[in-house]
Formats: sequence, structure tokens, C-alpha cells
Amino acid sequence: MSTAFFSTPGRWRRPLLAAALALLVVAEVGCAAPVRLPVGWPERLAELLPADVILLGEQHDAPEHHAMETTAVRWLAEQGRLGALVIEMAPAGGKTAGWMSSASPAEVRTALQWEERLWPWQNYAEMVMTAVRAGVPVLGGNLPRDEMRAAMANTSLDRALPDAGYAAQLDAVRVGHCDLLPPAQLPGMVRIQIARDQSMARVAAAAAAAADQAQGGTVLMVAGTGHVLRGRGIPVHLPVHLMSKVVLAHAGQAPAAINSEADLTFATPALPPRDVCAPLRLMPAASSSNPS
Repeated sequence: MSTAFFSTPGRWRRPLLAAALALLVVAEVGCAAPVRLPVGWPERLAELLPADVILLGEQHDAPEHHAMETTAVRWLAEQGRLGALVIEMAPAGGKTAGWMSSASPAEVRTALQWEERLWPWQNYAEMVMTAVRAGVPVLGGNLPRDEMRAAMANTSLDRALPDAGYAAQLDAVRVGHCDLLPPAQLPGMVRIQIARDQSMARVAAAAAAAADQAQGGTVLMVAGTGHVLRGRGIPVHLPVHLMSKVVLAHAGQAPAAINSEADLTFATPALPPRDVCAPLRLMPAASSSNPS
């Protein structure tokens, strides 16, 4: 991505442009309730630069995390440092392009092959449209759903993680399905998670290569927290020559080991308690369709 869009001479050009972009996006996606960003966000991203890829892990139902993502996109774009936005919330193959900077939200959703049933657009619209309006390509990274069955049967994926990472992934899948999966199904579900991380890593690496050739800066990868962990997530599958940094947002109390998995961590308020396992208990069997 060319940085000329952000480097027009004039002391007030950049703040005015940023304000205009923000107003345009708010007008398109509606006025969300204000949330409080963590202290130092997004300015502390400067500590991670230069980087080929910054991986930002979210809790999918935390409004503060969606606000963090939008402001990260805006801040990196204002610096002329955002080469691409890669997201878990759309499948690999879904993408926008620079010429779509004036596209409508409906056109953007179509280009990204957005699945509203899995990912409520209202949660991610401002983040996506901020990138689109800045002329930054948005790329889906997730494994397409029609490839999941093959991934589940692909036993070579059992060797894609170090032993400790595989054990952690197995435990995460078990807990994530509320201990309702028969033990025999766990390895297949782990393979799907690994395949999804590999897919997102491939897209992020390709975007980083394209951004480097265009001198367009850093790729921002947004995904659920479990997908960006250094020990078992996307970073394991990135090419070793890429410089990647991990940022974790967590709602409420964080696990004790979280700092070893990230370069920066940010706490946001705890969410109201709810029984996340209740819907799964009502199902005949735990399903692989959960996108978390």
C-alpha cells in the first residue's frame, strides 16, 4: 500500500483526514456505545514496530476488544504502517482490494464471504470498514468450512505442533467444548484448530510478503486469543524469517502464564458471568462449527 495517502504535506492534514474517516465509518455502521480503552492503547503498538505481522488476540464477545481492533487499524493506517488486515472472521479467499475503498458495507461483506451466523457483522463492521476506507486490503484467513472435514482426518497435523503445544491445544479443545466431546473425537477437533491456524498463517505470510514488496508496512492479524498464542497458535506456523509480535487482550482476570505467550497484554473489564456451556448441553453432540 502506498503511504502517499497519509503523507500529504500540511500540519493538520493527518488529524483532519483521520477524523473524516472516523466520521464516515461511524455513519455507515451506526453509533456504538462508547467503551473505555486500556491505558496506552493504541500508542503502545509503537513498541512492537517494526514488525512484519502483529497478531492481536481478542475475546469474541468483549466490546472493548472490538474497539481496540478498530483503533489499532486506524492508528497503524495513520502512521502509514498498515499493509493489510487479516481476520479470522472471514474464510481464506475472501478479500477486499484498494479499489473497494468506496464500497458499501454490503459489498464488503460479499467480497469477504462473510458468515453472519458465525460472526455478527455489527461487532466487526467498524474495524473492517476503517481499513477499507483507508485503502488497506482486508483478507479472510480462516480455513474454509468445506475443508474442515478433510482436516479432521489429516493425521499429519498431529505432528504440526511441539509436544507441549499439542497437549495445550488438546486441553483447550476439551475445555472449549465443556468436556462434552467423547475422547475419541478430540484429536480430530485439534486437527481442525491446527489447520485453521495454518490457514491464517499462510494468508498473513502472503500479505506480509506483498506488503514488503509494496513497502506497505505491517500486517495486522485479528483472531481469537487461542489462535495467536506463541506456544500453539498461528506464530508456530509462520515462516521463521518473519518478525511477528503478539498482543493479547483479556477480559477480567488473565491466566498466570499469559505474559509468556505475548509481547504486550491489555486487561479490559470482566464480562457479566454466563454459562457458555448451556447451548452445547442442549445439542445432541458437540459440534465442530464453533468458531472460537
